[in-house]
Amino acid sequence: MFGMVPYSRRNSNVAKRDDWFGLDRFFEDFFRDPLFERMSALATPIRADIKENEKEYVVEAELPGVNKEDIIIDLDNDVLTLGADIKSETDNENNGYIYKERQTGSYRRSFHVPNIDNEGVQAAYKDGLLTITLPKAEPEKRSRKIQIQ
Repeated sequence: MFGMVPYSRRNSNVAKRDDWFGLDRFFEDFFRDPLFERMSALATPIRADIKENEKEYVVEAELPGVNKEDIIIDLDNDVLTLGADIKSETDNENNGYIYKERQTGSYRRSFHVPNIDNEGVQAAYKDGLLTITLPKAEPEKRSRKIQIQ
């Protein structure tokens, strides 16, 4: 019973007819590698929740370890863009050892949020959590009476 393995194409000895060089298996194995999964998780470091009620949208974004000055918030044409530009440098010299390290990174994430009152938008950042309140505006009425000539 302990030797039972669930069936998958990867564990099967049957090869696909159009896979002469084993490329399909190579790519399947590559993208299932645990290292690749961790790297893809780091590719979108801004995790966010969006809540909606009658009066407003509330966006809560996780930005742990980011300084308030490095956060970028932009609202343009109903698109909210959150971002962070991270730069850090470490210099340590101790007992003849020199340790220098530099890290830079830039992250962006955008959301479509229609009918926002741009003047009433507020943001707060505390303990790695960015909270943005986006009050809703009245939707523009684009109807009119058309006279027949």
